[in-house]
Amino acid sequence: MRKFLIAPLALALVLTLGGIVHADDDTPKDAAKAQSDKDSKKDALPIPPERSVVTKHSVSINGHSISYKATAGTLLIKNDKDKPTVSFFYVAYTVDDGKSGKRPVTFMYNGGPGSSTMWLHMGSFGPVRVANQGDQPIPPPPYQTVPNENSLLDKSDLVFIDAPGTGYSQLTGTAEGKDFYGVDQDAEAYAKFITRYVTDNHRWNSPKFLFGESYGTTRSAVLVKDLQEQGMEFNGVVLMSSILDFNVWATTGVDHAFVVNLPSEAAIAWYHNKVPNKPADIASFLAGARHFADTDYTLALAKGDAIEPAEADRIANQLSQYIGLSPTYIKEANLRIDPSRFRKELLRDQHRTVGRLDGRFQGIDPDAAGETPEGDAASDAATGAYLAAFNQYAATELKFTQESPYLPNNYGVINRGWDWKRKQEHGFMQAPYVGSDLSAAMRRNPHLKVFSANGYFDLATPFYATEFDLGHLGLDPSIHKNIEFGFYPSGHMIYFDVNALKQVKADLSRFYDEATPHS
Repeated sequence: MRKFLIAPLALALVLTLGGIVHADDDTPKDAAKAQSDKDSKKDALPIPPERSVVTKHSVSINGHSISYKATAGTLLIKNDKDKPTVSFFYVAYTVDDGKSGKRPVTFMYNGGPGSSTMWLHMGSFGPVRVANQGDQPIPPPPYQTVPNENSLLDKSDLVFIDAPGTGYSQLTGTAEGKDFYGVDQDAEAYAKFITRYVTDNHRWNSPKFLFGESYGTTRSAVLVKDLQEQGMEFNGVVLMSSILDFNVWATTGVDHAFVVNLPSEAAIAWYHNKVPNKPADIASFLAGARHFADTDYTLALAKGDAIEPAEADRIANQLSQYIGLSPTYIKEANLRIDPSRFRKELLRDQHRTVGRLDGRFQGIDPDAAGETPEGDAASDAATGAYLAAFNQYAATELKFTQESPYLPNNYGVINRGWDWKRKQEHGFMQAPYVGSDLSAAMRRNPHLKVFSANGYFDLATPFYATEFDLGHLGLDPSIHKNIEFGFYPSGHMIYFDVNALKQVKADLSRFYDEATPHS
């Protein structure tokens, strides 16, 4: 990636517009500075003009035809020197029923960090979606895009936003990645976009929702606190496949991660028929897995190296009944099953691996040896279809095209360079925890409702970790009752499974009604 060496624009303007400079005023220092400023201007990122394309469509939801307007466009946000820094790409779906001032509006985004929002846009609750194959890879093109009868457009206007440096969103002017690629920097940029959108479209009095998936839930926790502190109140936050505490990914010396991963591993073992005497009902089976994780398993891990061999044998045998791995393998792993090891080991006898984002998907590695899978079968199964479908849809239906390619993700630049540190009252937090942000937002606004949607087969953001985090926000019972959960037989992208999509839509319809009683 090219590195830009950029001087402040204000200085460049002074040098350009400050009047005539006589030759005898030039000094080597002045000439070097002038050349540096010239080079900086040359290397500054382009600032594209704002633009929008409006098209009209309709979709049938619950047997009712809904007419809507799609606006695909870009909005610029600026820094404290009033200089454009990001051109945000968004697609807004709005229903013009004469009540736009009171109609709910939902801001939606994916995570990564470094992912565009094509996943939510083309798979979840927009007016169209990619025809997924449940737990099977999507066949090669031509791909099918179908009207989405499970869209949320009957409940809310929807604004899908690509993160800076992804999709069609791009840095501009003198902006640098470090200004946006970090927990707080990212939330600040989104806050500016949402404030700009709400102001430009006269939506200040509309009920408002944030809807994030994966790292998007991390963003939402910070964003709702920041925006409410700036005076913009929210009715609800939807957390899909949450990650609020990144310590859950620690696997050395932090036993909590193994505890909260266990029920998701159990769900995947159940799905692949690796559970002895498999029960028919997954919900009751996972209730037992949660209880075991919370009690015997937690107490055993807490003993560390001091655990007695007899107890280790007992725990290994119990754990085997839930996650389908042999007691011998479990004991060799010191009772601690890393998700990557689990994904490689569960179907090793079949020369298959299971997905991280969705453990129902199966992958094929070069061989059955080794510790971890070489990729993620779930991601591989759908990325090409979603990218192709979005590009086709944007050009033909939304009538929006751009010279630069649509970036489905930019992990190599954004994720690897992400600033995970958060400035706290007593120094910096290395592994970000944003539960405190969400808790503060809910205490400040005791009417704020939260809905947590979770897939059973998700090993990237395990559902039991979300239950734990949302159960430890330190909220008064009168506020904690505003948190609701939904659990679905799917993975990280819950909407991959049409039946799960129908279930979560029904739950969200009720949630939106509860959060907007006066709209």
